[in-house]
Amino acid sequence: MDLRHHHPYSMNVDAGSSGIAGDRFPQWSLQETRDFLMLRAELDANFIETKRNKPLWELISARMKEMGYNRNPDQCKCKWKNLVTRFKGSEAMEGEAMRQQFPFYKELQAIFGARMMQRMLWLEAEAGSTSTTKKKPDFSDEDEDGNDESEGEKGSQKKKRKMQIQTPNTGESRLINEVKEIMNEFMKQQMQMEMQWMKTYEAREEERRNREMEWKRRMEALENERVSFERNMKEKEEERRVREEARAEKRDALITALLNKLRREEK
Repeated sequence: MDLRHHHPYSMNVDAGSSGIAGDRFPQWSLQETRDFLMLRAELDANFIETKRNKPLWELISARMKEMGYNRNPDQCKCKWKNLVTRFKGSEAMEGEAMRQQFPFYKELQAIFGARMMQRMLWLEAEAGSTSTTKKKPDFSDEDEDGNDESEGEKGSQKKKRKMQIQTPNTGESRLINEVKEIMNEFMKQQMQMEMQWMKTYEAREEERRNREMEWKRRMEALENERVSFERNMKEKEEERRVREEARAEKRDALITALLNKLRREEK
C-alpha cells in the first residue's frame, strides 16, 4: 500500500477543508483530492437516488483507506461540501481564467454536468410518462444527511430544497445553459454533416449518370462504326463478285471464239 498520499507534510490545497483542526489530521493533497472526487463521481448516482447517504460516505472512506488514505466519513463529507462551495464561488466568477484558479474546477464541473444531463433525461422521461407515482430523484447540489439529522434540521433542509427548486442557483443555471449549448452545437454539426453528405452523394450520383451517358454514346458510336464497316465490306464483296463474273464471261467468250476459229481452219 502506498502511504505517501497521506503523508503529514503533503501539499495543502484547501486549508481547513476537512472541517477538523490541521494539527490533528493531515491536510488534503492534490492527488488525494482528485482520487476522492473520482470516488465521489462514481457514487454520485447513488447519492441522487437515496436520502440515506451515511453508508455511502462510509463506503467512500473505506475505499479511500484501500487507496492509502486515512479519512473518516465525516471528513469526506465535509471535504465534499467545501469543494462544492468553492466550485460555486468559481462559477460566480467572470472569465474562464478566474475559474481555473480553483484546481478541481473541471472535476466538479464534470460531476454536476453529468448530473444536469441525468436531470434533463429524467424530465424528458417524466414528460412522456403517464405515471405520477414514480419517485422523483434528488438532483440538488447539496447532499442530505439521512437519518442523522434532527427533525428541525430536516425541516430546514426541506425548506432550503423548496427554495432551490423555485429559484435555481447561478451555477446550476449556467451548467444547464452549457449543456443546452453543447446539445445545440452538436445538432448543428449533425445537420451540417448531413447536408454535406447529401451534397456529396448528389454530386457523385450526377457524375455516375454522366459517365453512364458517355458510355452509352461511345457504345452507340462503336455500333454505328461496326454497321458501317460491315456495309462497306458487303459492297466491296459485291463489286468483286461482279468483276469476277465479268472476267469469266470475257474469258469464256474468248475461248469460244478461238475454238470456232480453229474449227474453221481445219475444214
